Amino acid sequence: MMEWQGKRYWLVGASDGLGKALAHILSRAGAEVVVSARGEDKLKAVVAELPGKASYQTIDISDNESVAVAAAAVGDIDGVVLLAGVYWPFGAKDWNADQATAMADINFTGFVRVLGQVVPQFVAKNAGHIVITSSLTGFRGLPGSIGYTASKAATMSLAECIYADLRKTGIKVQIANPGFIKTQLTEKNDFKMPFIMETDVAAREMFEHMNDSAFKKSFPRLFSMVFRGAQFLPDWLYYRVFS
Repeated sequence: MMEWQGKRYWLVGASDGLGKALAHILSRAGAEVVVSARGEDKLKAVVAELPGKASYQTIDISDNESVAVAAAAVGDIDGVVLLAGVYWPFGAKDWNADQATAMADINFTGFVRVLGQVVPQFVAKNAGHIVITSSLTGFRGLPGSIGYTASKAATMSLAECIYADLRKTGIKVQIANPGFIKTQLTEKNDFKMPFIMETDVAAREMFEHMNDSAFKKSFPRLFSMVFRGAQFLPDWLYYRVFS
């Protein structure tokens, strides 16, 4: 178990859902929490609910200037957790250019923008904790998931590259790949979602991972085996089963 008392963590994408649930857990563990998202009213409400020292900083991770201003305002931190994301379900036959671009620009490029402000600071002091949230969908392409699955695959690769560069330093790098979570995003799905988790259950999984030394965690465990195992199927079989 890590020592959380006195640590300062910046949670990007924490106005509701998984980020909000994780903010509560970290706050109860003794960490000072800075929550960020676009909506100021929601952030104020989260800070008011948290039991420990907390503050908020608005951010639009699709905008370079907004990210730079927010990072400067947040200041020195011990860790950053990237949880922001948008989602619209559609496939290639019903391509929505604006939504596809938004998913790429927020779910992936937005993380790159934030890390561009945080990682150099961590490298300079040879200390810090980076937690990136991807998804089980990132392991292999899926039908009806233009934009989202691709952005999560890119995010997964981003985390792997950062880990490869920093694993022998004082900077801890981790990635979490959750399955379906009951949020406003999954409410858009019109299909049965196996092993769907409540936000507090998923947040506990995240927190357990953050206390561990492992780089990668995919959960729920049984459901994750389907996605991880699918990587080893030949294309002709994989697409026959999954599309």
